[in-house]
Amino acid sequence: MKHITIRFSVLIVAILSLATNLLAQTDTANGTYWRPKPRNYEVKQAFEIESLVPMFFTGGYHFAVCYRYDKFRFRASVINGGSYDAEPAGLKNSSPEFKRYYKASPGFFLGYNVWKNLEVYTFLELHTFEIEQVSTGLKDDIHSTDFGGGVSYQFFIGKSFYIQPGLHLYLRGDNSLDFEGVQYSIPNADFAPVLRLGYRIWKKY
Repeated sequence: MKHITIRFSVLIVAILSLATNLLAQTDTANGTYWRPKPRNYEVKQAFEIESLVPMFFTGGYHFAVCYRYDKFRFRASVINGGSYDAEPAGLKNSSPEFKRYYKASPGFFLGYNVWKNLEVYTFLELHTFEIEQVSTGLKDDIHSTDFGGGVSYQFFIGKSFYIQPGLHLYLRGDNSLDFEGVQYSIPNADFAPVLRLGYRIWKKY
């Protein structure tokens, strides 16, 4: 019985050793699920789809398609914020009696990967906002051509799915609306965090 136990233990150790060696060879050749080889940031071309998911929680939507060529990345998107109030993101709001909602608006982004999956970018967004005066319930639309910059990082889970948190600074010219003698002036700058979920549907190394 003692000999059988010793032989069984030796067999288990041998199997574990073989499995470890095989895994090590696999890691060397193909990387792991969390650290694939080649690395995700080494891609030369890629198509990706992504979404600013929190917009869906407020009854809106956001979709974007992205193309990456070497370190450059172009993205086109459309956003509708539903009941999301963008006014608190303003660096100098005109009045707390107003709320500001994203209506369906397109955006265009040009980015550059400065390090691994760290991306800096500039953008142009042709926003239409619905402005609501809280005290009266009156609403009116205001159009705004926003430009600015952002920084974000793609945290890949495997080779395709990623989470991309970031920060955006939106800049715009003066614009205002009149609500029966009460004037609303849109902030000249917004500063806001963003969180996108994405999927790399095609890639070429």
